[in-house]
Amino acid sequence: MKKNLSLAIFKHRDFRFFIFARFFMVLAINIQATIVGWQVYELTGSVLDLGLVGLFEAIPSIIVSLYAGHLADLRDRRNIIVVCLFFLLVCSLTLFAFTGPLGFLLETYKAYPIFLVILVSGIARGFISPAIFSFVTQLVPREHYPHSAAWMGTSFQAGAVIGPALGGIVYGTFGMQAAYALDSICIGLPFLLFFWIAKRSLPERKEKEALKDSLLVGLRFVLKNEVMLGAMALDMFAVLFGGAVALLPVYAKDILFVGSEGLGYLRAAPSLGALLMAYYLTYKPPLEKSGRVLLFCVFGFGVCMLVFGLSHSFLLSLFALFLSGVFDSVSVVVRSTIMQTMTPEEMRGRVSAINKVFIGSSNEIGAFESGVSAKILGPVGSVVFGATMTILIVFFTFRFSPKLKELELKNWV
Repeated sequence: MKKNLSLAIFKHRDFRFFIFARFFMVLAINIQATIVGWQVYELTGSVLDLGLVGLFEAIPSIIVSLYAGHLADLRDRRNIIVVCLFFLLVCSLTLFAFTGPLGFLLETYKAYPIFLVILVSGIARGFISPAIFSFVTQLVPREHYPHSAAWMGTSFQAGAVIGPALGGIVYGTFGMQAAYALDSICIGLPFLLFFWIAKRSLPERKEKEALKDSLLVGLRFVLKNEVMLGAMALDMFAVLFGGAVALLPVYAKDILFVGSEGLGYLRAAPSLGALLMAYYLTYKPPLEKSGRVLLFCVFGFGVCMLVFGLSHSFLLSLFALFLSGVFDSVSVVVRSTIMQTMTPEEMRGRVSAINKVFIGSSNEIGAFESGVSAKILGPVGSVVFGATMTILIVFFTFRFSPKLKELELKNWV
């Protein structure tokens, strides 16, 4: 019965297009992230510059996110997504041009032109995230929300698995220009696919609020919801301190000695684990003892990052990253289901924007934190410090967020 319910979601035509489009979008983003990380490290040889890649994307994304959520509750969400994908396509084509006619800019200014492109893409990603989250709930009925969250995770992780490995292999085999060309093609496909998805009318707002009041309503809603706030804060700090993605080029080149192709596998390993778990969760969502499952998985994620940080074995590092993805996938599905089931339709854009500020941007700020701490502590010390902080945050949340600890999602679906 659960299996049939999980697959029944694909009877909705627009959801099928949506999932395929999301897959290619994530595929392109991860191909690009792998190439940019390796390219910047080759250009400058600086771990701090690897962190700056994340910062240049995070800051504009944070700045626009709350307004983007407000906009997603007022304007056609599909149109917002299409416009954002257009700008992401332009950014990909510009990076491709840096390998050809615009290559002189990198010779003159090193990584700074790349940082500028990443800044623009950060603005686009800041606007697209609330629109995507709020749009998917318009494509399926409420009883499919847990499965839509799991399939969203599956499509995301599939792109995140294939993207880094594919980007690293194409880069290593055919060169940087071919890799950026592939990135541009992959971001162009979702831009076209979203034109096949029908528009959806927005729910009526009870009253027209000023921008400030609209944002405050969304913020107050999240702050008063202990479960939602606890889940967001837990993931935010875990990603902020526990992630080591920004330092993977350093590990690939200077610690594990596996080159650009090895970097692709390292980036893909956590996503492979997350993909397999997310697919399993499409059939068996974590609806019982959800809070305790969430806390256990974030703890497991921290332990995996600790092992990775101390490892000098390529295979052990791959395995630790693989398991970190397994644990992370569960926490993502739990948090997504919390947001989908506890958020009123007319507030989805604003709540997802707050979630973006909490979690989405913490990936990029975490990359900057990793770069700074690596400059001070060295790459190994940086990862070990972050993993230790993640484990301590789990114990803190277990102690001070009783409603999250006792959460049962089956009571909300």
